Amino acid sequence: MLDRLETIATGLDHPEGVAWGPDGRVYAGGEAGQVYAIGTDGEVDQVASTGGFMYGITVDGDGTVFACDFGRAEVARVTGRGEISTYSSGTPDHPIRVPNFTAFDEAGALYVTDSGTWGADDGLVFRVGVDGATDVWTDRVAGFPNGCCLTAEGDALLVVESSRRRVVRVPIGADGAAGAVESLVDLHGSQPDGIALAADGTMFVGCYRPDRVWRVEPDGRPEVWLDDPDGVALNQPANVAFIGAGLDRLAISSLGGWSIVAIEAGVPGLPLRSPSAG
Repeated sequence: MLDRLETIATGLDHPEGVAWGPDGRVYAGGEAGQVYAIGTDGEVDQVASTGGFMYGITVDGDGTVFACDFGRAEVARVTGRGEISTYSSGTPDHPIRVPNFTAFDEAGALYVTDSGTWGADDGLVFRVGVDGATDVWTDRVAGFPNGCCLTAEGDALLVVESSRRRVVRVPIGADGAAGAVESLVDLHGSQPDGIALAADGTMFVGCYRPDRVWRVEPDGRPEVWLDDPDGVALNQPANVAFIGAGLDRLAISSLGGWSIVAIEAGVPGLPLRSPSAG
């Protein structure tokens, strides 16, 4: 399987986050706060740099990047012109500590995982409303909440709990409140990190350790889909994202290296909700 990987960009600064943009480019972040846009020909354009450290990134329908900036302890908003502003830094009682990943819902609210301190089980999920107001959405996904995405129906948030080695489902109530947490799959033997959801419900989960990508069938059966014991083709493949016009390829980040690779996924990705101000 590793020989099917294609390098789509190199020369990046330890990219963790990866996302598909509405302009047909792949977006990624860097460990000095860079936001990169990658063309189909592999050309890399550095859109901006906050001077922080980018974790997960999400792109809206206007091409604006919402980046989890660990170095600045905030969700940064980066426009296509490179303008940088703070989108959320948490609440007065709960300032963001480790912003890790974000996901939009249909209305344009943004869910933000704050991983907290490793081993302390003090993680949170924030919700930033369309009016910009930030609230703690739930503190019941406490085991270093990391990658996240909405279900196809938009009725729940799927969250990777890295320290508990699992993916959980958190229902979104009719009033927007978080429901009871349900464990979907146990991924012990790894430190799962990012998640991408296929249209048929298949989950792909990248790992911080080891150099592995899981594939989880819609019925919850996990299998090791990609594994690199040498850490060469895959080098800390923390995040994954469906890319391409048909969302038929999976882009894989390289937190331990300098490249983004991609592979045919075998199933099309679920289109992410990408609200537009226009």
